[in-house]
Amino acid sequence: MDKKALQRKRMWQYFIDAAVDIIEEDGLESLTIRRVADLAGYTSSTAYNYFDDLSHLKFFASLKFTKPYIDDIPNYINKKQPTLIQWLGLWECFLKHSFNDPHIYYMVFVGDLGDTAKDLFKKYYTMYPEELLAVPDELKGILQEESFSKRSADFLSKSVTEGYLDEADLSTLTEVTHMIWVGALVHYLNHRRSWTKDDAIHYVYREVENVVMRYVKEEKRTKLKKQLLKKK
Repeated sequence: MDKKALQRKRMWQYFIDAAVDIIEEDGLESLTIRRVADLAGYTSSTAYNYFDDLSHLKFFASLKFTKPYIDDIPNYINKKQPTLIQWLGLWECFLKHSFNDPHIYYMVFVGDLGDTAKDLFKKYYTMYPEELLAVPDELKGILQEESFSKRSADFLSKSVTEGYLDEADLSTLTEVTHMIWVGALVHYLNHRRSWTKDDAIHYVYREVENVVMRYVKEEKRTKLKKQLLKKK
């Protein structure tokens, strides 16, 4: 990395660190460019040299809070199991962390980021490659994909060759399960359901599992149910 790029990364880090401190102290909603710039020791105009707008700064700072989820992923994957079982394990991990910190995960996966959202994950992990060290190699590229549904489809592609799913169903399956989570998260954040955190997690996981069963090939369905029961 040349000197100019190193300097830019250092400045970027100053602002991200300041944003993280504010979120930890007062929550995501209290974040403003001015507060971040003041805490970092620079002007707001300097901050705008590194971030297109406030939503991008919130996004990058929020990603810092998803590291416990990233680090936890290996605990939910058993490579000896079929890919579909592993994928449901990833859902367990994701639900635990997303409903534990719903405002953060809403910002990262649902919040309005304009037209450049697809590049932001890659930019972040280019800046912080060390945050993917604990992640299995086959997941590193997937985690840099902006589209939640495409992340799932990329991971689930092996289920087609394993005989559990039809390739033509991957897009619908992953989009439907994604929207189940989004809907539940929004209801949970807005207190539109009398859910505890565990209630919300249980609801989404149960619905995801139900959707999966509708798409699994009939000849594999009984086997999958037995595998899931054994896993529980």
